[in-house]
Amino acid sequence: MEATIEERPWDTLRDLALAGDRRALEILLEELPPSEAVRALLRLNPEDQQRLLTTLDPSDAAELIEEVPDHHAAEMVERLPAVEAASILQELQSDDQADLIGDIDREGAEAILAEMAPEAAADVRRLAEYDPETAGGLMMTEVFAFDDSATVRDVLNQLTSESADLESYRGQHPYVVSRSRELLGVVSLRNLLLSRRDTLLTAVMATPLTLGPGATLDEIEDFFDAHGFLGVPVVDERNVLLGVVSRTAVAEAALERADADQLKIQGIVGDELRSMPTFLRARRRLSWLSINIVLNIIAASVIALYEETLAAVIALAVFLPIVSDMSGCSGNQAVAVSLRELTLGITKPIDVARVWFKEVGVGVVNGLALGLLLALAAFLWKGNPILGLVVGGALATNTVIAVSIGGTVPLLLKRFGVDPAVASGPILTTVTDMVGFFLVLSFAAALMPYLAGG
Repeated sequence: MEATIEERPWDTLRDLALAGDRRALEILLEELPPSEAVRALLRLNPEDQQRLLTTLDPSDAAELIEEVPDHHAAEMVERLPAVEAASILQELQSDDQADLIGDIDREGAEAILAEMAPEAAADVRRLAEYDPETAGGLMMTEVFAFDDSATVRDVLNQLTSESADLESYRGQHPYVVSRSRELLGVVSLRNLLLSRRDTLLTAVMATPLTLGPGATLDEIEDFFDAHGFLGVPVVDERNVLLGVVSRTAVAEAALERADADQLKIQGIVGDELRSMPTFLRARRRLSWLSINIVLNIIAASVIALYEETLAAVIALAVFLPIVSDMSGCSGNQAVAVSLRELTLGITKPIDVARVWFKEVGVGVVNGLALGLLLALAAFLWKGNPILGLVVGGALATNTVIAVSIGGTVPLLLKRFGVDPAVASGPILTTVTDMVGFFLVLSFAAALMPYLAGG
């Protein structure tokens, strides 16, 4: 049995779920590292996943669901009976509840929300309306708040109470609110410990820094970079406390965005795991690959225009992919820097001229260095300096062009509302291939008398 658990834990999970052995399932999941538990869960078919989640206690099922990527977690919850799904959702933090509900179709989401407590369902509906990458979308409604008549003793009693679920507040300081939930202040733990127990919180509170629900992820990151807080309260235009954004939630959101951008650059649009249906994954990838094959055919058509030149100097065929690939690598470096600066907010579409000027400088230096190396390789191979001049000059020129495109195209795409992470790569590849082929073959055609003998 031990070998089975170590090597194929999904089989053990399936068997225990079939047997309805909740206690054995709990023990097994406690023994497995979180990543292994998720791996085992995703290896099960949908029916076995449903059986496992409904066999577990809702709190344990919620802990497991929390580790699963959002889109796949939503699919699992959506397949459950609404009552079971609501029981699991109610064990999650409000921000996690909103993320899941936001990924479920409207009919399924409403069926689940109808089984939840009305107040909790209302909170989830409200949170789900916000953009996921804003303070409203990232905040949780579980707030460590006290009314303006509370004393230091009330807070300390809450902190030491065995029934208090302090983990749900994720390290928040106590907030002071009026009866209408207007945020009045925040109390530091130092002031709590140094004050008399009967002191009103209003006497020791400080004015808190706040964010509005529309604050973007970049703005929230800037806030936490500037302040060492674990959380920041989110208020509306009337200063009513809506929730709190934790530093942890912001870090997780920034990591998810970076991962998504990296996948987009590689042509993976959306959240893909190999546990998804084969035809769905193939269709998503083909939408990208089919565009790329058309663009590559366009780029390769340049070669057909110079077929005679290529036939006369067959050695050029060896250098064509080198020139296009090396230029593409340089361009991709420029794309990566532009995407990062756009994400950090330190570059805007209006900065396109400055970015181009900066990239040209790098492109000239790197282009000359790479061009000289390729020219030397061509000369040593064929003993013809003109061949070296042709391929080296083409690489140097195309490198400058590639970094210019790689640096500026993401900004221009952003300016026109196109996702730069998705579109920059194909544009760069097509242009650098076309221009690279054209430069090599046109230079060769112009210097054909000096090449034919080489």
